[in-house]
Amino acid sequence: MDIATHLDILRADGELLARTAERTGLDAQVPTCPDWRVRDLLGHLGGVHRWAAYIVESRSAVRPSREDSTALFRAPGDDELLDWYRAMHAELLKTLAAGSPDAPAWTLFDAPNPLAFWARRQAHETAIHRVDTELAAGVPSIVSAEFAADGIDELLSGFLSVPRRNVVADPPLSITIAPDDAPLAWTMRIKPDDREVIAHLEPTKATEATKTTSPADSAERAESADLIVSGPAETLYLLVWNRADATGCRLEGDPEVLARWRDLTKVP
Repeated sequence: MDIATHLDILRADGELLARTAERTGLDAQVPTCPDWRVRDLLGHLGGVHRWAAYIVESRSAVRPSREDSTALFRAPGDDELLDWYRAMHAELLKTLAAGSPDAPAWTLFDAPNPLAFWARRQAHETAIHRVDTELAAGVPSIVSAEFAADGIDELLSGFLSVPRRNVVADPPLSITIAPDDAPLAWTMRIKPDDREVIAHLEPTKATEATKTTSPADSAERAESADLIVSGPAETLYLLVWNRADATGCRLEGDPEVLARWRDLTKVP
C-alpha cells in the first residue's frame, strides 16, 4: 500500500473514531484496554499523533527525548479533549501530506522511507484504536482485507523485529498466519535466543506475476510450523493485534501455541 492510501485510511478512521467517541461518551470503558476509558484512548492517540508529527517535522534521526515526549503527550481536560484530538489528527494529516519521502526522520523499524513509515504506522495505530472505540460503543468494525493484511505484516515483520522487544521462547515455537483473502502468509519462529519472520506467497493464491518472488523453501517453512492460523484477513488482523479472539479462524496444529504466541508478542 502506498503513502496516499495510508493517509486516506488515517483520515477516515480518525474522523470515525472521534464521532464514535463523541457518541459513546468519555466515561465508556474500552473492553480491549481494561484500564482505559474513552478519555484515556483519546488522550493517548492524540499524543501519538502529536508525537509523530513532531518527529516528521523535526527531520531528526534521533528519537525524541523523554522530556519532549512527555510534553507532547500532555492532553487537556474533558471539556476540550475531543476538539484537541481532532486538532492533533488534522495536524498530523497536514504534516504527513506536506512531507517528503527523501526527508530524514527517526523510525521504530526499517521502512522504504521515513514518510512511508509514519503514514503506515499512524494509519494502523488509528485503525486499531478506532476498533477500540467501536467495541466500547458496541458497534461492529470493518477493516478491508488489503489493509488488514498490511497490518499483519507491519506487526510481524516490523514491530516484532524491534531489538528491544525481547521475544524469545524456550521451548521454541512457530506459527503461520495465513489469510484466506490475501496472497501472503507469514511464518514466525521464536527460539530461545532469537526469532525470525518469513513472509511467503501461498502457492494457491499467487498469480503468475508474483510466483517468482516466493522463496523456494517458503512452503516447507509454513508446513512445518507448530500451528497454522487461517481465516479472513480482517479476523486475523484483529487477532494478532489483540482486539479479538480466534473465533472465525481455523487452527491446524497445536492450539496451545496460539496462547503462548499471543502472550509473547502482545502489543497494547
